[in-house]
Amino acid sequence: MNDSELDRYIERVRQIPKLSREDETKLAKKAIKGNKRAADKLVEANLRYAVAIALQYRRYPIPLGDILAEANVGLVTAVRKFDPDRGTRFVTYAGYWIRAYVLELVVRSARVVGGGTGALRSKLFFKLRRERARARSLGLLGEDAIAEVADRIGEPVPRTRRLLEQLSASDVSLDQPTHDDGRTTLVETMEGSMEAPDESVANKRFNEMLQSRVSDALETLDEREQYIVRQRILKVDDAMTLSRLGENLGVSRERARQLEARAKRKLRAQLSDLQPA
Repeated sequence: MNDSELDRYIERVRQIPKLSREDETKLAKKAIKGNKRAADKLVEANLRYAVAIALQYRRYPIPLGDILAEANVGLVTAVRKFDPDRGTRFVTYAGYWIRAYVLELVVRSARVVGGGTGALRSKLFFKLRRERARARSLGLLGEDAIAEVADRIGEPVPRTRRLLEQLSASDVSLDQPTHDDGRTTLVETMEGSMEAPDESVANKRFNEMLQSRVSDALETLDEREQYIVRQRILKVDDAMTLSRLGENLGVSRERARQLEARAKRKLRAQLSDLQPA
């Protein structure tokens, strides 16, 4: 799509009427039984949310058309997997899949992590960005900053240097056009897409379900693997370095890295149904 086509597409999507919760449930139940027309209608009615989420990632050096396409794939996947009897609003459930596919595209396009798929790979990508910001806040520059980030993410300095060189995306303002020469702004596309109170409750329940799944998955790991996952993966703001982890476990840094990789493989296997297909 060129810019004018994207502008027309976004405007058309914004005009599509929303579904009531009752209509949404009826369509979802028909879609589960293989009714393609119902599935298509459910997808169409929720394209606005795919657009809203996709535009949040426009700051990355990826064509907007590609991001929108991937967001739509996530939306279609959500329709295929959605179970209306669980009580979760479709838009809440679909949001997970849309973000999962867009994030996978971002990570894949940035080529910052080799091997693996899904949430664990995306986590490393955004952890790299967070640790870069942390190093800057500490006043670290040049090689000192690279060394600090390398230790925090558990990667060799040369590789970390290459990864940091690829992170050049800048922040985006919601008041700027969705694309060059376009009239529609990001904030306009978000109008009407904020969660209603019942969707907020559903979102909370969905997050609780995810937390429960992760907790169950952790129970399949041995005590040392659980410790590694909690210290290296589940901690958002202050994850333990590999060097410190090795010291605490009484092993070398390299052995700690190997143990972490094994724990990730086991965790990924347990949560495989929550990863993009």
